Amino acid sequence: MADISWQGLALAALFAAFTGFNDAGALVGIGLRIHGFRPITGLVLLAAAVATAPVVLGTAVAATLGRRLVAFDGADAGIAVAAGVGGAILVTAALSARGLPTSLTLALIGGIAGAGVGARTPVNWPAIGLVLLVAAVSPVAGALAALAVTKMVGALPAPEGAGRRLRRLHAGALAATCLAYGANDGQKMLAVWAAVQSGSTNAPAVSPLALATVTGCFLVGGMIGLPRLAAALAGQLTSGRPDAVVVTELSSAGVVLGTAALGAPVSMTQSLSGAMVGTGLSGGARRVRWRGVVRLSRAWLLTLPTTFAVAAVSCLALEAIR
Repeated sequence: MADISWQGLALAALFAAFTGFNDAGALVGIGLRIHGFRPITGLVLLAAAVATAPVVLGTAVAATLGRRLVAFDGADAGIAVAAGVGGAILVTAALSARGLPTSLTLALIGGIAGAGVGARTPVNWPAIGLVLLVAAVSPVAGALAALAVTKMVGALPAPEGAGRRLRRLHAGALAATCLAYGANDGQKMLAVWAAVQSGSTNAPAVSPLALATVTGCFLVGGMIGLPRLAAALAGQLTSGRPDAVVVTELSSAGVVLGTAALGAPVSMTQSLSGAMVGTGLSGGARRVRWRGVVRLSRAWLLTLPTTFAVAAVSCLALEAIR
C-alpha cells in the first residue's frame, strides 16, 4: 500500500467525519417517531454498516466515484483531489448551517467534476450525466415505492400488539436502511480515502486501515451532528404517523440497494426524502409540507453547480500558488 501523507490522511479523516455529521442525523432522525427508539443505537448500527457492507456487498459505487468520472493522475492529482473534496465539504457545510441536510454525495460529484475541469483532466461527461440522471430519479422512485407499499399495508388488517410489532418492524427497516447506506452512499468515504492514499483515483482500497479510519471518523462526526440534525428531515417534509417510518425506510433502502448493484452513487438522504413524500401523499396532498419539499429541492439544485464552481476555482488557485 502506498504511503499516505499526513495532509491526505487528515483530508480523508475530515471528509469521513463531516459525512457522519451531515448524513447520520438525517438517516437516524426519522426513527424519532418510534416510541422507545434511541438515536445512538441507530448511529452505531449505521457505523457498523459502513464498516461491513463494502466487504460483504463490494465497492462498485466507490469505483464509480473513484475512477469512472474523472481519473486524476500525475503530479497535480493531490491538488485536484483536495479541491474537489474541500469544495464538497464547504458547500455542504454552508447549506447545513441553514438547517438543510443536502446531499454530500451530490456535492462530491460536483466537486470531482469541477476539480477535473480546473486541473484540465479529461472528464467522463456521459458517466456523470448518467449518475446525475439516476440521482434525479431516485427521490421519485422512493416516493412511488413508498406510496405503493403504504397502500398495500393499509389493505391488511391491524394486528394485535401493534406497538410491539411496530418497534420490531422498525428495527428491521432501520437495518435495511443502514445496509443500503453502507453499500452505496457511504462508499464516497472509501473513494476519497483511495484518492488521497495513492495520489490518483485508480483503485478504491478496502483494507482494515481504511475501514477502521473512515468508520471511526464517521461515528465521531455523527455523534457531533446528531443532536442538531436528527429531526431535520423527520418533521419538515410530512406530518405522517409513526407506522409510516417503516414504509419510508424500507422503500428508500430498496431504491438505494438497487442502484448500488448497478454501481450508481445515490444519496440516501434524497431517496429517504422522496419516500417521506410518498408516504405523505398516501394520506392526501395536504399531508405533505410542500414548502419544506421546495426548500430542500432548491438546496439540491444549488449543490452541484455551486460545488463544481468552487472546486474548479480552488483547483486553479492552488495550482497558481504552488
